[in-house]
Amino acid sequence: MKIAFFDTHNFEKETFDQANSLHHHFINFLDPILTELTAVLAKDHECVCAFTNDQLNEKTLDILAAGGTRLIALRSAGFNHVDLAHAKKLGLKIVRVPEYSPYAIAEHVVAMIQTLNRKTHRAYNRVREGNFSLNGLVGFDLHGKTVGIIGAGKIGKILAKIMTGFGCHVLLNDLNCDTNLIKELGCQFVSLDELFVKSDIISLNVPLTPETRHFINADTLKKMKKGVMLINTGRGGLIDTRALITALKTGLVGNAGLDVYEEEQAVFFQDLSGTILSDDILARLLTFPNVLITSHQAFLTKEALENIATTTLENITQFSKHERLINEVSG
Repeated sequence: MKIAFFDTHNFEKETFDQANSLHHHFINFLDPILTELTAVLAKDHECVCAFTNDQLNEKTLDILAAGGTRLIALRSAGFNHVDLAHAKKLGLKIVRVPEYSPYAIAEHVVAMIQTLNRKTHRAYNRVREGNFSLNGLVGFDLHGKTVGIIGAGKIGKILAKIMTGFGCHVLLNDLNCDTNLIKELGCQFVSLDELFVKSDIISLNVPLTPETRHFINADTLKKMKKGVMLINTGRGGLIDTRALITALKTGLVGNAGLDVYEEEQAVFFQDLSGTILSDDILARLLTFPNVLITSHQAFLTKEALENIATTTLENITQFSKHERLINEVSG
């Protein structure tokens, strides 16, 4: 099957080439992000492989369908960037990678917590400049702290186990209450309000939906403990970024670790070191010493990349063989 692979990154090519040795598809690696301006590059490709920042809106989908595309293979779990209703209208099938490595995400949350807490990023830069002072580097023991995890899916459960190992008291909020997790770890399932009030650290591990968009906002931030640490490896739109900046300025939020950002599609996955950052909100976030931003890299482990490549190509092969699409996304 002929695949137009948009928004290609060097770290993906080798992994997909290796996985494709079992499937023998033709992969055309393309650098541009998929938009209505670049969709014409997929002409005569039956399949388009898209990443998280590709813009699969109505116009883009129209161009893809007109060019002969019949399948869109998302190499991601999230699909909020796809107009599913219009894809269905056009007869386009959508498949995704429902999970690639929940360990990768959960472990990145812990890395952000420890970096912000013990200020290792600041210490690293100081020492390289010959500054061996410890002033301003005081952290706190994780042992005995309360960690609130919003979203108790596979990532949330793994994170709960890790934080329990640190000796933390773990609060969980999810639509479903996992009694096995309660028995195994002694975690508590609580309401969002109780989690906000009691947690020293809060991790967001839920998908972006109309219900969760900006559910971290000025009102919910005011419910949190003063000095709370907030970690987001879910989706940027979960947080009202302007409200977060206000909370950081007032000290309501003591630390923020963000692996995702609302307007990341114009910035993340690119080397902009030689340009002026035009996003004023992101630029403001970068001025805070207690904010750690990573470029949507929580998923970026060898194991996750292999799983993404394997599942994506299996999805495409199922389509080409007219088999049932196990990972189909329906509108």
